[in-house]
Amino acid sequence: MSTTLHHDRVRVTLGGDGVAEVALARADKMNALDPAMFHGIVGAIAQLREEKSLRAVVLHGEGRAFCAGLDKSSFAAILGGDKGFSDLMARTHGLANHFQQVAWGWRELSVPVIAAVQGAAFGGGLQVALGADVRYARPDAKFSVMEIKWGLVPDMSGAVFLAELVRPDMARELAFTGRIVEGTEAAAIGLATRVCEDPLAEARAAAARIAASSPDAIRAGKRLLNGASPVRADEVLLAESREQQALIGSPNQLEAVQAGLENRAARFR
Repeated sequence: MSTTLHHDRVRVTLGGDGVAEVALARADKMNALDPAMFHGIVGAIAQLREEKSLRAVVLHGEGRAFCAGLDKSSFAAILGGDKGFSDLMARTHGLANHFQQVAWGWRELSVPVIAAVQGAAFGGGLQVALGADVRYARPDAKFSVMEIKWGLVPDMSGAVFLAELVRPDMARELAFTGRIVEGTEAAAIGLATRVCEDPLAEARAAAARIAASSPDAIRAGKRLLNGASPVRADEVLLAESREQQALIGSPNQLEAVQAGLENRAARFR
């Protein structure tokens, strides 16, 4: 027996086997992140934290993309001086702020989270995927640390995950260039766990295997591996927010957004 609950732009289905499926359900916009999507993901994570019978989570996007990143309407709000995008220093969710929680929250969930990635996982969407413990991706899936296009840095816990998963020089190249990496290369460099033709089916199969194992050992294993990370997450998450807050609304950042929205070359000072 399963139960389906809806948050803004997010659907959570709880199966009788203890496996939850979380679907980003804004397919017409490639599951792009707008305020409602942020609230929906944070709400889904909060709900799952309270599910005592939870064994594993499958995270995926509906339609042709996992998540295409921040919605363009949000960049227009930045141009309009929306202060909600610059109030980043408050730790609203433990170590994280509200925006970081959509990715960092999966790390802090007590059970394994397996992401199935098809199509685009760009910018904030990539960071949401990186928050999962495991990522299965189609060979033609596309990954990008795309924040540089908008004059920004990864600030949704991406700096933590990139430092853990990818060679330092590769992490820097991805962050400095924003180049698009397809699934096969993503697996080779550490952004994806492995490639497969049907990542959602593989994610469901892996979640079922995990759900059939001792829940005590699975949760202990996640705690152990989380604690083994060499990255000081508290310091890096705070540094992300500090750097991003300084960038948002600065002249060169506004020019990057304007140029991107107008599809022209930027003219930086």
